[in-house]
Amino acid sequence: MLISNMNNIKSGITLHLYFLGCVALSTAEYFVENTRKFPDGFMFGAATSAYQIEGAWNVDGKSESVWDHITHKRPCVLSKCETGDDAANSYYLYKEDVKMMRDLGLDFYRFSISWTRILPTGFPDKINEAGKNYYNNLIDEMLKYNITPMVTMFHVDLPQKLYQMGGWTNPYVVDWFSDYARVLFELFGDRVKRWLTINEPRETCNQEFATGYKDLYGVAEYLCAKNVLLAHATAYHIYNNEFRDSQDGQIGIWGQFTHPIFSENGDFPEKMKQLIEYKSFMQGFKRSRLPKLSSREVAMIKGSADFLALNHYSTEIVYRNESTSGFFESPSFYDDVNVIKYVPYEWKNTGSGVMNVPWGIYKLLTKIREDYGNPPVYISENGYAGKSGIIDDNRILYMKEYLNAILDAMEEGSDIRMYTAWSLMDNFEWGSGYDTKYGLYEVNFTSGNFERVPRKSAYFYRSLLKKRILDMNYETDMSVPIYESN
Repeated sequence: MLISNMNNIKSGITLHLYFLGCVALSTAEYFVENTRKFPDGFMFGAATSAYQIEGAWNVDGKSESVWDHITHKRPCVLSKCETGDDAANSYYLYKEDVKMMRDLGLDFYRFSISWTRILPTGFPDKINEAGKNYYNNLIDEMLKYNITPMVTMFHVDLPQKLYQMGGWTNPYVVDWFSDYARVLFELFGDRVKRWLTINEPRETCNQEFATGYKDLYGVAEYLCAKNVLLAHATAYHIYNNEFRDSQDGQIGIWGQFTHPIFSENGDFPEKMKQLIEYKSFMQGFKRSRLPKLSSREVAMIKGSADFLALNHYSTEIVYRNESTSGFFESPSFYDDVNVIKYVPYEWKNTGSGVMNVPWGIYKLLTKIREDYGNPPVYISENGYAGKSGIIDDNRILYMKEYLNAILDAMEEGSDIRMYTAWSLMDNFEWGSGYDTKYGLYEVNFTSGNFERVPRKSAYFYRSLLKKRILDMNYETDMSVPIYESN
């Protein structure tokens, strides 16, 4: 059996008990056409997140996030003691970033707002004017050039103060997040029409820095899962009831929590509930480690998204046999899933351990269409992990093959409305620091000036967006500067 990874593979967690399950895939070849046109209205963009590019970690009233705290620990958590203190310096270089968007011809740009830059206490008692001004300036600069802002409310960087109170395992986080969401709607909703609530919720719930507790595996993840779902749904209904009529926007969440939101009946999958309850009792617990959703909560969560966002990088094979029994720490999420993952040696390696397996995204999109009523899908991240240098032919090949597979799914009826390249520029890639490069633009992190230089893939993407045609045989021309090719 195979699974298609909806997660940010950079974080290294790939198994899907939440909530799509393991997706059976076939290795059959699919037909590759040389030239294919994207339909009118299909949108292309690029993405980043606040901690990964902004820098300015402690200036102009911003307070400490969990990642600020983690990267300043000694001994160092990361091997090179790297931090996002400066990152790509986008807090000061946002106009240059928008120029890059213009040069590429982006329809939209997905970025995240730093909770601690807007609300330094974590609560709405104090709105940071400097933070508000920064995001206002960024949004207005984008709109000046007809680039649509798409805002992620939360992308990993929880306020450290809230982490110390239990983070996403504390049920009051539902109120904390919904208060924060309301502030964002009030400040920016007149111009932001596409919102994403919580980036990669399953990844969020499987990281210690989200829950505030260590060594509570198999419990904390599921407390977090319930609270994330309720926080998202509460923010959705706030928007629906208080802002939608006047602002006319849309709000969605990532597809890792597909079943409670997009399935016909809502709630966690029945098999998941039965499995965790059974294992919990066998392990000596008096009740299931998976907290129940009340009928009111199920109804509130079900249907609480206008679209399904999908971050996809690669695909892996999983298996279960007698060797998986006792393989993982128990209790834990991984023990509940009880499968081991691997990738065949013959698959195309991008150079960072991420495999180039385009049929995986085709199968996953097909699964979403067939099992969840064909919701509108926004591909909110897809990208290639490379190294330094501006000649990145492997990235271009990766993008071509994944875009071709996406078109296959669209031609069969999948309602896919946008594609987002991760990332606009090189950035701080969490546990990989600055070693792994996802950017269409290379960033010089050592010069002090943070120069951005377009890679060959930026020229390819620019041509694709200009023509709206995927040409599998297109030879990227770098002879004309990208800003002259508009």
